[in-house]
Amino acid sequence: MVGTSGNWSIEEAERIYGVSRWGGGYFHIGENGNIKITPNPSDPSVQIDFKAVIEEIHEEGVQLPVVVRFHDILRSQVANLNTHFRNTISEAEYQGEYHGVYPVKVNQMREVVEEVVDAGAPFNYGLEAGSKAELLTVLALNNNEDSLTVLNGYKDEEFMRLALLGRKLGRRMVVVVEKYSELLLLVRIAKELKIDPIIGVRAKMTVKGRGKWESSGGDRAKFGLSFAEIINTARYLKEHDMAHCFKLLHFHIGSQLTDIRSVKEAISEGGRIYAELHKMGFPLDYVDVGGGLGIDYDGTASTSESSRNYSMQEYVSDVVYGMKEMCDLEGVPHPNLVSESGRAITAHHSCVITEIMGEIKSNSAAIDTGPKDGEHYFVKNMREMISNFDQQTNMQELYNDASQYKEQALDAFKLSVLSLEELAKIETMYWEIMTRLQAYYAQAEYVPEELQELDFNLSSQYLCNFSVFQSAADTWAIDQLLPVVPISRLHERPEINCSLVDITCDSDGKIDQFSVGREITDVLPMHRLKANEPYYIGLFLTGAYQDVMGDMHNLFGRLNEVHIFSYDDDPQDFYIEEVVKGSSVEDVLSIMQYNPKAMAYDMKRLIDKQVSAGVIKPREGVRWTDFYEDCLSGYTYLKTAK
Repeated sequence: MVGTSGNWSIEEAERIYGVSRWGGGYFHIGENGNIKITPNPSDPSVQIDFKAVIEEIHEEGVQLPVVVRFHDILRSQVANLNTHFRNTISEAEYQGEYHGVYPVKVNQMREVVEEVVDAGAPFNYGLEAGSKAELLTVLALNNNEDSLTVLNGYKDEEFMRLALLGRKLGRRMVVVVEKYSELLLLVRIAKELKIDPIIGVRAKMTVKGRGKWESSGGDRAKFGLSFAEIINTARYLKEHDMAHCFKLLHFHIGSQLTDIRSVKEAISEGGRIYAELHKMGFPLDYVDVGGGLGIDYDGTASTSESSRNYSMQEYVSDVVYGMKEMCDLEGVPHPNLVSESGRAITAHHSCVITEIMGEIKSNSAAIDTGPKDGEHYFVKNMREMISNFDQQTNMQELYNDASQYKEQALDAFKLSVLSLEELAKIETMYWEIMTRLQAYYAQAEYVPEELQELDFNLSSQYLCNFSVFQSAADTWAIDQLLPVVPISRLHERPEINCSLVDITCDSDGKIDQFSVGREITDVLPMHRLKANEPYYIGLFLTGAYQDVMGDMHNLFGRLNEVHIFSYDDDPQDFYIEEVVKGSSVEDVLSIMQYNPKAMAYDMKRLIDKQVSAGVIKPREGVRWTDFYEDCLSGYTYLKTAK
């Protein structure tokens, strides 16, 4: 994969890593080879050098790995979505308005939700909650009486009472009925409290999305009412003199929609349901088209599971014009439009920065393979293959022979026919042959199928100071592709093909799927590590779900966070607005029901016992006690030299 000839350029780096393709206008490669950030693409004069950000992080004494949040990007995405809807509604002469909501499940971090609320205030941009804890959160945070608060998910009596409390406070709390029994519960409590709710129903669509989450639609969908249940809901509300409370139709066909055709189909079906309800005497105010606005993680602008074949503008246009066309055809008013686009709002603003701690190679160790008296003929034969390599005309035969000798040598070792040293010689020579075959086939037009794995088998593994399970859970759980890029040295040719492994003691703690030059590969071109020079990489587009989904595998806790704001008057065009400390060892142990103070006391007692026995000197005992306590209060990740 990594080339060996020709000039290297920033354009070539862009071709391989695709930063501008997935960067959304916010990220690109600078002429100095560093990743650059444009927090507001409409003002390209403000450019932040990512390497300068890392240097300032070190100056602040913040230890890597770290989550870096660019709050200007978050605010920009809120404005982009709302502006696209406003402009398209005006151009289309659409009679309704846009009332978007941010689904807090995508990233519930307080700093994120507060920033979304503040950035969305001029647009009356609201919030969506799907659980009781999220409802408690949005009740406290969303105090804009002109914005919606949409309540999805399964609900109990306490949930309903909280929603009606919001109504009592003058808030536009829309309770979306996910199953018919919820309607009965809501009506009973509303009558008891004498509070009119705002009621929505979620339709179980026949249209399915495309991508990993296509099962969100269709007859087997987890949420939503069938067409018969929707009609029964409308009639039940009319019977109980609450038809005026029925205000919203909601549908959702899946997250990360890859194909714009599924959006068009959903709008067509949803618009038809809305029109029929209107004709039945239920003049709904809102149609909520749900989430699904995708992110181009791999930069291919395709229908692959990690991409999308449309832009934000195209998505908005299809929603607005599609609903307008259906309503005009049916002769019903245009409803106000609601969408729940969380991934598109948050993904770009956050990334994980970590340092490469070292390199793991299958063929890194070697021993002297010189001849010895009495050595086994397996060793001699392997040495002859190396000696005759340049005269070899059938490289595939050479590969087959070398592979067979290696397998036979291992069997012979198990039977005590070969010594450990002889086996090590054969292994060393085998990897030398494979390396030379790799170089040969790098220039060949045709590579036999069994030799196509040479690049992967000979690739390095770069050891990263982070936990996949904590900071990139989707890469492990659902094979979600995230862009991975070196932060600097992109003006240099990458010479190493590698995958990434984390510092957990789990073999699944790895990333081995990458977008390289519009293809998905199992290795990524990286630069050779240099002595005494740190090498930083970024996992980008982690702002959606990854921030809040991590577990504590091996007791690696939450990362340190750094919040960045752009500032044109600063020489570096940015400043660190806030540092949020990540989990200490004490924090994660306490969550797992350990008592760190008791542990420290027990360790001190054990050390004191050794001091009394004369095994440890008193001053040394104090140092060991302090060291143990310092480790308890320290970061859960590896310490690196600054």
